[in-house]
Amino acid sequence: MYFAVSCYDKENSLDLRMATREKHLAFAADAGARIIIGGALLSADDKMIGSHLIVEADDRAALDGFLASDPYAIAGLFEKMTVKPMKIAFSNPI
Repeated sequence: MYFAVSCYDKENSLDLRMATREKHLAFAADAGARIIIGGALLSADDKMIGSHLIVEADDRAALDGFLASDPYAIAGLFEKMTVKPMKIAFSNPI
């Protein structure tokens, strides 16, 4: 099952994001095929303000456990997170 995950950083938390970024990227690389695609959400002035992921997981409980182990989540970076199940209709190479 696939999930669209949008994570919104707490206000004025860019320093925390940058301090935790390398651990987060290592976590994402080790996740293998579970993260289909992911990247930073940007403000109008191109500052990182969150993350968006498409993640494959067996169910919502498995997804929640996976997301809770992300260094960004452990560091308390996110103010809000939305999760929606999704069906991938097509995918183009990047």
